[in-house]
Amino acid sequence: MSTDGPLPRINLDDLEHARAVAETVARDAGRILLEGWGTQPAVEFKAEDIDLVTEYDRRSEALIVSRLAAEFPGDTIVGEEGSQVGPLGAAGRRGGGRVWYVDPLDGTTNFSHGFPLFSVSIGLAVDGQAQVGVVEAPAVGWSFSGVVGGAARWNNKIISPSRTGEIKRALVVTGFPYARNPAQSNLAEWAALVAAAQGTRRLGSAALDLCFVACGWLDAYWERMLHPWDLVAGAAIVNAAGGCATEMDGTTFDGETGRVLATNGIIHDPMIALLRQVALSSGGAWP
Repeated sequence: MSTDGPLPRINLDDLEHARAVAETVARDAGRILLEGWGTQPAVEFKAEDIDLVTEYDRRSEALIVSRLAAEFPGDTIVGEEGSQVGPLGAAGRRGGGRVWYVDPLDGTTNFSHGFPLFSVSIGLAVDGQAQVGVVEAPAVGWSFSGVVGGAARWNNKIISPSRTGEIKRALVVTGFPYARNPAQSNLAEWAALVAAAQGTRRLGSAALDLCFVACGWLDAYWERMLHPWDLVAGAAIVNAAGGCATEMDGTTFDGETGRVLATNGIIHDPMIALLRQVALSSGGAWP
């Protein structure tokens, strides 16, 4: 596995405070989601006719953004449903500042069907690097959090990734883009891993996929064509747990690219090699 770029100078006490605030906010946002879960809420469609939004996405985001803005008035906040607070642009989002990435309801399709795997995802990047993550799955009562350089937790228990040493013994997960004909399809990669891994899954919440790698329930996760609000919180939790969340080619994770590879660390290089081989042999993009 390879990484690049210097680590930012971070005050762990500040990050732990950020985590504690985000945990409280995520729990409160989760209560909003539970009001609508199982009620067959009205849905609207975004650009693609399978990309959904509900009033609960918007209510959750409004609560999260208002609370974070009040607690951290100098920070940038970017939400999936359009919220933008604070200094935006390249200097604010890709380096030189603190940026919160908020997915108020990750797994809206699951939520709208009454399927319990959905979450609130709140991540903090500092100087362009994911440092704090909080993911709340209210329907199943799971709370995940992590601070890079500190620890990662599931329901207040310290977590660590699996020790699976080979892809053929691994349980791996991915997701698929909303675009009907995506430019960066991962279907060939998925087919290769159906053959190479012990098992494959598609669960419908990127944030939870990452958390499940962090706590050892899954061994690897990769996906393309996402957004930073899908990834920053979970990537921070994976790295805080002692796993490895990077770009797909092993370089330092950058949520703005929309790509991620997260593993237990042991099978990281083999996963990179497999994904690269499949992408290049199928004429796809790499990374």
